[in-house]
Amino acid sequence: MIRLNVPDMSCGHCAGVITKALKALDQGADITFDMGSHVVEVRTGASADAVLASLAQAGFPASAA
Repeated sequence: MIRLNVPDMSCGHCAGVITKALKALDQGADITFDMGSHVVEVRTGASADAVLASLAQAGFPASAA
């Protein structure tokens, strides 16, 4: 599991954009959100670097939480 801090994430629309970006990377990814703490947890076969790059390209730069 990859746990990320996504400071710019604040609403359901943000979660939708993040989900779309991560599902494009790995259709089978399991994604959970904690909006209050701006944390995204991703269970994926993709590398952490690929996940971070995908989120940055979608406009949601992230860092390890």
